[in-house]
Amino acid sequence: MLPDAIPLAELRRALVIKLRHHGDVLLASPVFTALKRAAPQCEIDALVYADTAPMLEGHPAIAAIHGIDRNWKRLGPLARAAAEWRVLSALRSRRYDLVVHLTEHRRGAWIARLTGARWAVAPKRPGQDRFWRGSFSHFYGQPANARRHMVERNLDALRRIGLQPAAADKPVHLVPGAGAEERVTKLLAPHGLAERRFVLLHMTSRWLFKCWPAVNVAALADALQARGLAVVVTAAPDAAEKALIAAVLPAVRTPVVDLSGLLSLKELAALTARACLFVGVDSAPMHIAAAMGTPTVAIFGPSGELEWGPWNVAHRVVASDAHPCRPCGIDGCGGGKISECLTTLPVARVLKACEELLAT
Repeated sequence: MLPDAIPLAELRRALVIKLRHHGDVLLASPVFTALKRAAPQCEIDALVYADTAPMLEGHPAIAAIHGIDRNWKRLGPLARAAAEWRVLSALRSRRYDLVVHLTEHRRGAWIARLTGARWAVAPKRPGQDRFWRGSFSHFYGQPANARRHMVERNLDALRRIGLQPAAADKPVHLVPGAGAEERVTKLLAPHGLAERRFVLLHMTSRWLFKCWPAVNVAALADALQARGLAVVVTAAPDAAEKALIAAVLPAVRTPVVDLSGLLSLKELAALTARACLFVGVDSAPMHIAAAMGTPTVAIFGPSGELEWGPWNVAHRVVASDAHPCRPCGIDGCGGGKISECLTTLPVARVLKACEELLAT
């Protein structure tokens, strides 16, 4: 038992902060599960960016979700201050006993102080200053060379305060909801797609240096359809992602079902749950597929699969073994937005991974 472990039985309310992107927020969902199991009497809230809230909505361990709108920075000083104050007032009214801060975002230090939480845990920051040190009662960290999955790194915050997560706490949790399920049913009906009889390809990312070339995506779609499987293609409504799909569609010999730009994240989750296989790059939809329990083929380039790979699901990671420089974490070779470890990754290797999972 840690000498400074917190008394979990005394927790009435806790706040978990994850101010990052959609996939990051989804990978934080086991923190809520583990904390609720260890302290069932505790009401647990989340603070996230407003656009990422769907990743946690419906989670049975979460009492309330508070959102910060990234667009506030476009407001005038007074309007932005008023919006920030409304959120802070809502947080203060909850009288948290514990704040769990899962990033190095400085806002978490302010919230830990201004909410008056008795305990607060955050990651160690390189060269952390007096303000950061004085904002938290506990700090968690790991060796700089540790390649550890982000789910485990998030759970390290709880380990630091004396809570040991169980295996049952660790699955990523996402609830599509009845509305999303109904919309997906309507979208699939005209195409006659039976559940578990189609492969879902989501080969785009907001970070284009993570993407596989369009010609390869088209070749993979053709190869899968030649094996008797229908193929559904999805993408976010982002202009760059839609441009990649626009290059794929004319290149396929057999038409695919194109749902790109038509789905919310909840609807994408509902669709993914009905696929027999998900194929995608390192992005939030890949983490959504894992959360829905759909076998996943994940294509990795500059990012690291040990930290960001599919979690707790049958999967195959396909990455170049001809580029010892990966994972480099750089936005394309030399920062040029094109990653040679992806452009040279052959279709045959991805297809082989698909066939292996489909055979299980």
